[in-house]
Amino acid sequence: MNQTLYKNTPLYQSHYLKAAYNRNVFYKMDCYQPSGSFKIRGMEVICRDYIAKGKTEFVASSGGNAGYSLAYVGMKLKVKVKVIVPETTASRMVTKIKELGADVEVIGKDWNEAHQHATALSKERDLPYISPFDHPLLWQGHSSVIDECAAEIAEPDKIIVAVGGGGLINGVFEGMKRNGWNSLVIAAETTGAASFAASYRSGKLVALDKIDTIATSLGAKQIASQTLELAKNQHVSPYVISDQKALLAVDRFLDEYNVLVEPACGAAISYVYDNEVKIQPEEKVLVIVCGGVGADQEQLRAYQSKLY
Repeated sequence: MNQTLYKNTPLYQSHYLKAAYNRNVFYKMDCYQPSGSFKIRGMEVICRDYIAKGKTEFVASSGGNAGYSLAYVGMKLKVKVKVIVPETTASRMVTKIKELGADVEVIGKDWNEAHQHATALSKERDLPYISPFDHPLLWQGHSSVIDECAAEIAEPDKIIVAVGGGGLINGVFEGMKRNGWNSLVIAAETTGAASFAASYRSGKLVALDKIDTIATSLGAKQIASQTLELAKNQHVSPYVISDQKALLAVDRFLDEYNVLVEPACGAAISYVYDNEVKIQPEEKVLVIVCGGVGADQEQLRAYQSKLY
């Protein structure tokens, strides 16, 4: 492969958390990717694979971040992209995807309905369907985030990962296996989108009746089946918090690094700010700052007005 479109993002130690709470926390800043989130890693890998097979046009479904990353990769690799997003996707996000040259349609009340339409369209037009999270090549691409961390730090005691459909955590599992890491993986979700926690605790796939959270990037009613299977063979602990806690973490991270991330990412960051969580001084904690281009100051103020 030529030079990748995704970047080796910085790994920062939190001096604030060390000084204030004696917590040894590292942030993997994938919010600094060209597309604003980790999604570009997997999207590049799967697109290059299809392009090598002669494909030049793709259909996808997305709540926002995956579609934006796919549109970015499509623009750079000069292929056509059509993204189906649900009504929950902000209009500014639709505009941002279009600005990268992708065709966007708003269909369905939630991501699951957008997904159904996109898969039907891909069959009708005989085009590759690009899932936002459920494909081994996506996980392969996302696994590079752990390779980069392993090049800079020794194995952490805990890795904090936000979970929506399962694409990122699957990549983390793959990267951990490749690097010989056996860290405890904290799977972070908000209460209105906790499909991983429900499935993990029951030992079988559980589909939520609805998504009810401001963290819309976590809005898959059911995780990928492989996510549950992989989690059964890993040291995993679900971490489910309120929208308020996720938003508070977004605020605090903005204060700490002058970086605005989405509430979905705030769910992961919340763990290291949470006074109810026990983190020993000797523990090394790695947080995957997955990012999100859907965040903006106006939306943040609206959430604050609603939740605080």
